Amino acid sequence: MRTSLKVTTVLVTGALGLTLAACGSSGSGSSAARADQPLVVVASPTPHAQILEYIEKNLAAKAGLKLDVKVVTDYVTPNTAVQDGSADANYFQHVPYLTDFNKTHGTDLVSVETVHLEPLGLYSHKVKSAAALADGATVALPNDATNEGRALKLLADNGLITLRSGAGTSATPADVTANPRHLQWKELDAAQLPRSLDDVDAAVINGNYALDAGLKPAADALLLEKAAGNPYANILAVKNGEQNDPRVLKLAALLHSPQVRQYIESTFHGSVLPAF
Repeated sequence: MRTSLKVTTVLVTGALGLTLAACGSSGSGSSAARADQPLVVVASPTPHAQILEYIEKNLAAKAGLKLDVKVVTDYVTPNTAVQDGSADANYFQHVPYLTDFNKTHGTDLVSVETVHLEPLGLYSHKVKSAAALADGATVALPNDATNEGRALKLLADNGLITLRSGAGTSATPADVTANPRHLQWKELDAAQLPRSLDDVDAAVINGNYALDAGLKPAADALLLEKAAGNPYANILAVKNGEQNDPRVLKLAALLHSPQVRQYIESTFHGSVLPAF
């Protein structure tokens, strides 16, 4: 499900840097000096940029907020852009990923608000159920630390594998202690997973990439995460110290508005869930 977004789609880190530099970052100077400048937000295409576009078209002007949304398709550029000040905020990730990113990249980013959950799911072009996976089937997994652990937990929660006790969100295939179907793993960048479905028996795909590829998680997933007690709600994030930027606070309030809740529920039909 891909919609037309009136925002700039940027596919590589270098291009994003040039684009934001040309715009003139609003990430420097006092909050008062920046109050009338657009808030530059880096977001994944679906559903993040769609939600921001809804806000820009329907809610932002009344709240006195100007938005400049930059769309990217990877999981690194949004954080590096906020860290270096070429963007003010990002909206694409969950707290476990942010925590790991800060640790491994030396960044200083924080969550402002949780917004929504995209249930991670198991998909296949070759079988109609997880039970139909053959012995030795190849399953593709996201290769970033937190989402790989999350994918393995989904499989473990549904009885396909058993994980070492205490493996947690950082689990890897090395933590699989029982694998009765002898599943084989193919670790890929999360954005490549939908394209892998013709080459593997099944793939565990992040919700935003599933939606962007035209998949409907609530209908198409063989297995789907449950919302109750799920720590992987997606967040609005900024560089530490920018949490009280008036523009950030305005956007956070709009992201938690009844109008945005209704938009999420009516647009994504359970494939994206409000987390507020």
